[in-house]
Amino acid sequence: MKKTHLIALAFLTCSAAATAYADETRYVSDELSTWVRSGPGNEYRLVGTVNAGEQVTLLQSNGKYGQIRDAENRTTWIPLTQLKDQPSLRTRVPQLEQQVKDLTAKLANIDNSWNQRTAEMQHKASSSDSAINALKEENQQLKNQLIVARKKVDAASVQLDDKQRSIILQWFIYGGGVAGAGLLLGLLLPHMLPRRKKNDRWMR
Repeated sequence: MKKTHLIALAFLTCSAAATAYADETRYVSDELSTWVRSGPGNEYRLVGTVNAGEQVTLLQSNGKYGQIRDAENRTTWIPLTQLKDQPSLRTRVPQLEQQVKDLTAKLANIDNSWNQRTAEMQHKASSSDSAINALKEENQQLKNQLIVARKKVDAASVQLDDKQRSIILQWFIYGGGVAGAGLLLGLLLPHMLPRRKKNDRWMR
């Protein structure tokens, strides 16, 4: 009877000393498996195991043992040293490997995209250079055509001036000739007409 009271008292003491947790997530350590017990101490019987890296829910703790609920909804006790705040390496390594693969794929895509953009920029730059060179060549051709056109205009102006001088000279010559002929005719005409005698008027 006394032994029963002592066990009950010890259980109540452990329960009173237990710290309650708001269902915090914990992870089993990296060992192959960890034994769990029916109570918070080595004196309680073993009731099974949990797998390494398994995610469990921490319900409460007495400082050395923690009460957990596993994926099978079992409520057992496990040493706190066997619980971790972070997932085990065994669990994280595949995740890290997948993250590395994802990052490698992203980097490859970024590299391909960058190479594609670089190629497009180079193509655009080459096209721009070709367009600039074509414009320069066309501009030079226009300049040459302008020079030729100016020379033609100058030559036409010279020819026009020569023609104008020639026409003016011809008109001057023609005008001078006409004036000279009129003058000569005015001088010769009185001599060419017959003269009347002065006594003809008296005889009538």
